[in-house]
Amino acid sequence: MAAQKNFRLLCLENPLLDIIADGDQATLDTYKIKANDAILAEPQHLGIYDDFLNNRNAVLSAGGAAQNTARGAQYILPADSVVYLGGVGKDKYGEILGETAAKAGLRVEYRVDEKVPTGRCAVVVTPGNRSMITDLGAANHYDLEHLKSPAIWPLVEAAEAYYIGGYHLTVCPPAIMTLAKESAAKNKTFILSISAPFIPLAFKDALDATLPYLDYVVGNEGEAAAFGNVHGISNIDLADVDGTSTTEDLKKIAQYMADLPKENTQRKRVAIITHGSQPTLVAIQGETEVKEFPVRAIAADSIVDTLGAGDAFAAGFVAGVIEGKSLETSIDQGQWLASLSLTQLGASYPFPKQTYSSSA
Repeated sequence: MAAQKNFRLLCLENPLLDIIADGDQATLDTYKIKANDAILAEPQHLGIYDDFLNNRNAVLSAGGAAQNTARGAQYILPADSVVYLGGVGKDKYGEILGETAAKAGLRVEYRVDEKVPTGRCAVVVTPGNRSMITDLGAANHYDLEHLKSPAIWPLVEAAEAYYIGGYHLTVCPPAIMTLAKESAAKNKTFILSISAPFIPLAFKDALDATLPYLDYVVGNEGEAAAFGNVHGISNIDLADVDGTSTTEDLKKIAQYMADLPKENTQRKRVAIITHGSQPTLVAIQGETEVKEFPVRAIAADSIVDTLGAGDAFAAGFVAGVIEGKSLETSIDQGQWLASLSLTQLGASYPFPKQTYSSSA
């Protein structure tokens, strides 16, 4: 399978069909969930997906953190610039997921599992709260064979950059390491988002194995704090990472990540830590000062949903890297796209498309 003319970025992680619908206390009681739950589906939850599809005015989104980022990068880049890989089932949810991604302009090349259903996430929106019930399904069954298949490997070879969501460290580290080594051997850009605090806590070895190959590592304050704690750099209370008191520790963690040994020495590693409404921290390998970039202000009454704002930041940033923009401009573009995402329901971006403008 040939790559498109403009194809530049390959993304890999765990695709989910996000099914977002309004609910009430009766909905929560029916499925035995709480406001602001974020849980893995058990048998009593599985009926919610068909219920929301068939009986609610549900918003559908091609989800999973890295697929959110892939859609966001494609939102900015020229058509056919991005391809996304992951595992889905051979079922109606997989078909809907592919159609939903295509509507957003994203090319997907899923591994289709004959036995395991497509991963789904039902999002119950109640006043001031949201609850997420996730069935990972086939997203948990991606394999190296798909990545190295005759249909997919030419895409790997054609891409200029690889973006990995940290959740995939729980699924197929060999696929990630194959991309890591390919990036170093061919001087391609390799980017990883840590994705969740449990990744450095529970999958430390798999994450650490990628670090020598990373050109960019992105995480929020909770993910960075977890990384710092397990590496003995900090002792941050993960239940209280929002305050400014953690900023100096986060700077140390960012610099530590940036300065770790690097396989491809043709470019310096950059570590980026987002911190909610506080400045984004950026450390560059070998430099002594961690830079701070104020976030874009947004009126509280303009915020519709915070879900996926971090994925949107990564998307705008990665698109800037692909476009050859400066680090400063790429950071600003990430913050711009994150601010747009905050005005939308779910991890989505406004249409008609808006064009980036510098905050400077």
